Amino acid sequence: MNPNVADILIEALPYIRRFYGMTIVVKYGGHAMVDDQLKADFARDITLMKFTGLNPVVVHGGGPQINKVLDQMGMQHQFIKGMRLTDEATMDVVEMVLGGKVNKDIVTQINKQGGKAVGLSGKDGELIRAKKLHIVYQEDETKPPEIIDPGLVGQVTQINPRIINTLSREGFIPIIAPVGTGDSGETYNINADLVASSMAVALSAKRLILLTDVEGVLNLSGELISSIDMEKIDQMIKEKAISGGMIPKIECALEALKNGVEKVHIINGRKRHALLLELFTDKGIGTEVTI
Repeated sequence: MNPNVADILIEALPYIRRFYGMTIVVKYGGHAMVDDQLKADFARDITLMKFTGLNPVVVHGGGPQINKVLDQMGMQHQFIKGMRLTDEATMDVVEMVLGGKVNKDIVTQINKQGGKAVGLSGKDGELIRAKKLHIVYQEDETKPPEIIDPGLVGQVTQINPRIINTLSREGFIPIIAPVGTGDSGETYNINADLVASSMAVALSAKRLILLTDVEGVLNLSGELISSIDMEKIDQMIKEKAISGGMIPKIECALEALKNGVEKVHIINGRKRHALLLELFTDKGIGTEVTI
């Protein structure tokens, strides 16, 4: 065996031992979902995690895929504060793409690598209960904020983890589309980061991993911050080093941490085998968020 390969395996051993039996929730999205090589790498990483004794649970997005179908159907799509405005016709497309094509593509990729993946919608077994989300939007600080109704966009009210625990215990890898059910049976489109955070809390997961298209949290000089806590986060938000799309990810991370998740990792899904490099190496590749 190449000595370098042996060194890598030896470096990974204490992390495999530490994480053995742990539930780890992974939010899968961004470029890693559309590049064929990265899709295969992700499937291998998740399968390896399962075979080394971890219990990975995947919550996936699918924004670009939804946009593509909406464009093909001549339907408009609009976002406010990162949330897709979702009328009934758009919700039909969202559910079809997320719960159908995207979810089953991920399942197929993992099964090809020897894993046993099972695709779920948040509607299955009442896994995700939700209510309507209202967006507070303020475009101009000189004007009062607006309350915007985004349509069938939801926020998680309850996770019923029984089906996930049963599947994991039987050796399956749950793959979850972020769609939930309201009290009156209506279907809600829910941000995948929010679902992943709530899922990690409900499953008593030790780790939540958010795949993004950036290296992690960067300082004002564009350098990666390898570890960050609440005090540093507050400071970086004030300095506007953390801004834009990173703020809701940080908010999801903090919500998970405040409710029992030990650590949250924000990593670059554009890197090959990003999951393994973050979990099983000394340095990692992204930002580790802690209380």
